[in-house]
Amino acid sequence: MNKPYDPNPAASRSMALDHLRRHDTDAAEHCFRRLLALVPDDVQALLFIAGQHVSRGEHQLAIGALQVAARARPEDPTIWNQLGFAQSGAGDFAQAADSLRRGLALAPGVFVARLQLGVALEQLGQSHEALKAYFMAIQGAHAQGRWVSDATTAPGLRGAVRYAMNYVNKGRHQLFRASFEPLRDRYGSAELVRVERSLAIYFGERSADIPDPRQKPKFLYFPDIPSQPFYPRERFPWLDALEAATATVREELREVLAQSQQLEAFLGVQSPGQTKELLDSSGERPASWDAFFFYRHGIRYDEHCLRCPQTTALLDALPLVRIRDHSPETLFSVLSPGTHILLHTGVTNTRLVTHLPLIVPNDCAIRVGGEDHVWQEGHCVTFDDTFEHEAWNHSDKTRVVLILDTWNPDLSEAERLAVTDLVEAIGDFNQSCELPPVSA
Repeated sequence: MNKPYDPNPAASRSMALDHLRRHDTDAAEHCFRRLLALVPDDVQALLFIAGQHVSRGEHQLAIGALQVAARARPEDPTIWNQLGFAQSGAGDFAQAADSLRRGLALAPGVFVARLQLGVALEQLGQSHEALKAYFMAIQGAHAQGRWVSDATTAPGLRGAVRYAMNYVNKGRHQLFRASFEPLRDRYGSAELVRVERSLAIYFGERSADIPDPRQKPKFLYFPDIPSQPFYPRERFPWLDALEAATATVREELREVLAQSQQLEAFLGVQSPGQTKELLDSSGERPASWDAFFFYRHGIRYDEHCLRCPQTTALLDALPLVRIRDHSPETLFSVLSPGTHILLHTGVTNTRLVTHLPLIVPNDCAIRVGGEDHVWQEGHCVTFDDTFEHEAWNHSDKTRVVLILDTWNPDLSEAERLAVTDLVEAIGDFNQSCELPPVSA
């Protein structure tokens, strides 16, 4: 005999869940429908019934159920995402995009929903917005170790994920290449050949073939220029003027050090574990690498510049790299006693780093590509920080150098302009996709 019907919501739910445990979806659907007859806005029942409709291709019926659920629980991202999927299935991509955006506003990390948003936007002809959605979906998945291979991708999603990756690679390449396209008319295509190669390396379309294994740029490698850790000073005619101002710059530095509260941690706010990845201490005092910035990521520190007017004037007269939201990067770099900056690499060989040593105790040095350089006060050193490098202060006194970044002199004027446009385009796109900036 069949169990008699109990007009009780809890009993209907219990029976539905019991059928689901036994994988009897038809019976479960029947019980959930009885539950909805008693409680028309029961979200659990509505979601199950909507899923059943979708499995049968009944997208409009699924949409109706999910709209009721959304009114009952508008802060539930799952409902909005499922509604967006159902609306896409029904071909209503405008409504699907709206629903998926509402769901992602509540739960930004649901990368499958963002993938579907990309599909909807592409169908609506919004190619750039689709590009962003696909890219953010892929980045979100990769951050969780997903979609990096077939093994980390659900079988039903593999085709869609491959399509999105191809769309992203093609779209970003076109977008970034277009950033320096106007320079062709001005300089000719031959002047931009190495920039094109650099972009192809960035996208993994060609091997970097870096001639020196010590060189490991984290962001953008520019090919076909010499690879060398240190650069001869004759490549930089402005070094004489910089070194001649050492005493003036040091005097302003001493005023800054007298008010150490103006300094900030070079690495920003990090956990002790993160700090240990780059800093070590050779003594009892904790490692400390502080900075007094004039520019950081291209942003001018007006108050600091006003406090050191002569140093600022000197820096402003130099051929610094100027890329919006990225460069220049100029600062007093303050290394506390016993601090060791561990091996690390910079982002691009299109620019070089110069140090003007201002206060250098004994037993302080920098190693670039395995080659040691001992700072001497008033004598600049210029190096390519895409080579593995480290620095240390094993003394009991503070070490300070003025750091600035300038263009690699092996780039032509056209290449510098193209790299500027390219890096800004990459940065703008990444920022629009809510990715952290990369200093260049």
